[in-house]
Amino acid sequence: QVHLVESGGGLVQPGGSLRLSCAASGTIFRLDVMAWYRQAPGKQREYVAGTTRGGDMNYADSVKGRFTISRDNAKNTLYLQMNSLKPEDTAVYYCNLQKSNGGGTYWGQGTQVTVSS
Repeated sequence: QVHLVESGGGLVQPGGSLRLSCAASGTIFRLDVMAWYRQAPGKQREYVAGTTRGGDMNYADSVKGRFTISRDNAKNTLYLQMNSLKPEDTAVYYCNLQKSNGGGTYWGQGTQVTVSS
């Protein structure tokens, strides 16, 4: 069983920055794939950024150059550094983990990010 807890969301002005964290507990392997998704009001949940089993990082085109994903395997924590935030980045941000051994997919409860002046 895996439990994910996001933190770091809040209200920020356009152009500002936030750093999200996702603390994972349970049986976590380095090959487990972790990612950030977001869901804005009235829209479908969308992929933002994620890790791969090979250690690469992938980004949605809408956040490339502004967001940076990182992972601290010793702390079982995933981060999302968000810079140059725009109003269209407003959403609930969710942490996702896919077990590398076919053990299922897990979601956190989400953290609200609001970009507004």
